[in-house]
Amino acid sequence: MKIVANEKLINRNGKIGNITSMASIIILGVGMYFSFKDKDGSYLTLTFTALILGFLLFQVGNYYMNRFGKPPRPDQKLSQSLKGLEDKYTIYHYMSNVAHLLIGPSGIYCLLPFNQAGQISYNSDKGRWKQSGGNFFLKTFGGENIGRPDLDANYSVMDLSKFCKKNGIDLKDTNPEPVIVFTNEKASVTTEGYPGSAVTAEKLKEFIRKRAKTNPIPQELIDSFHEKLDPK
Repeated sequence: MKIVANEKLINRNGKIGNITSMASIIILGVGMYFSFKDKDGSYLTLTFTALILGFLLFQVGNYYMNRFGKPPRPDQKLSQSLKGLEDKYTIYHYMSNVAHLLIGPSGIYCLLPFNQAGQISYNSDKGRWKQSGGNFFLKTFGGENIGRPDLDANYSVMDLSKFCKKNGIDLKDTNPEPVIVFTNEKASVTTEGYPGSAVTAEKLKEFIRKRAKTNPIPQELIDSFHEKLDPK
């Protein structure tokens, strides 16, 4: 399998994550310092401003660090899980408006990595994913909440369709497929009842290979993506 990644964007966003994380620690420290020093309420406004600003910067820094800073990054985990896939496949990281796009003989896949730990299952009655367990602090403050992977999956296909229209790529009868990928080794995942595609990272390569037997796409469509995303 070939890997094409926007290294410039990854490095830039990794630096943003480092800078904002360090800034949040400094600003939170200033807020804490004045909160202990304040005896008569004269520093109350400064204290709250520093704490709020520091918390917001922490959230921003954590967002960037989780995606572009801390190894193994989501793109690295996906590439590793697909290692050994035929060279006819190419995975594009941050090369289009879909963060992780896999293209090959079996189809076009919008891969959506989720690194949440704990017990993850799909509630078909409510039509939502549920996460039990995991680190309470990370779920509350570190962006580790499961959110709505199903909605993210739908949006990824819409984004790819916009990209294709903008770049003159005719999908014809080919439907891009969103695939939710649970990458955390500490996650216990039950995908039963989910109407879309959802797998663990260790089963992703097998999932793609099985699709090759039932859902082949034209080589000319594959080539049109290569020309736009990796014209070298």
